[in-house]
Amino acid sequence: MKNLIVVRGGGDIATGTIYKLKKCGFSVLILEIAHPSAIRRNVAFSEAVYEGHSKVEDMECFLAKDEDEAEHFLKENKLTMLIDPNGNCLKRFKPVAVVDAILAKKNLGTTRDMAPITIALGPGFTAGQDCDAVVETMRGHKLGRVIHEGKAIANTGVPGRIGGYAAERVIHAPAAGILHNIAKITDIVEEGESIAWIEGADGTRTEVPASLSGLLRGLIREGYPVTKGFKMADIDPRLNEYENCFTISDKARCIAGGVVEAYFVLKQQLEKGDAQCM
Repeated sequence: MKNLIVVRGGGDIATGTIYKLKKCGFSVLILEIAHPSAIRRNVAFSEAVYEGHSKVEDMECFLAKDEDEAEHFLKENKLTMLIDPNGNCLKRFKPVAVVDAILAKKNLGTTRDMAPITIALGPGFTAGQDCDAVVETMRGHKLGRVIHEGKAIANTGVPGRIGGYAAERVIHAPAAGILHNIAKITDIVEEGESIAWIEGADGTRTEVPASLSGLLRGLIREGYPVTKGFKMADIDPRLNEYENCFTISDKARCIAGGVVEAYFVLKQQLEKGDAQCM
């Protein structure tokens, strides 16, 4: 299919790249797992897995039940999602590029033979080995830079600082079990207030308190099975950032710009190589 780019992953950072590519005129097929765990669900196309479709800003995504329906949606110029974590559909669709936007901090199966151009986001990849280019995802001066040789900055485990807070603004599950939400995204919460509780296998109830006061920007969906330490919520200490709960973040947009740059640089290199072989 002409100008088709496959993006592995549909979380909030991936959504920034997906949105940018679609706006630039590419056909985009998103490959997701059966039970994605996006936190910033209002700005993650991955919610289409659960709802059948999802809308982020002015763009709507549609879940296809199989490869035939995915092809039909793409021919209608729809942003399309398919549950295909292993990329089995790549042989059929033959994309011009594959973007690994899973952000698992490790490579979950992306290889350079998946498409003429392969781009990966963040740590876990080596440009020139398992992909053609890596885009930096660490907040700071290098965010969004394209790496053609080597790796992105290693994962520190500490979120970027916002409003003077870093690690405190991200909440991890204090126990394993089924998540039950009390608060909802966009709620103003106070430090220590219960935003959710976890139902253990033995029926025990573990409260999940807010780690700081602020705007609840992200929260995993109701009923999701979490493991202890699982990243499950995100609080923004800036109370005046309500609208940010519904729009793609500056970080995601910056990374998306790096992906577009990487694609066109690599495309020019391929075309130059083809011309030299003629």
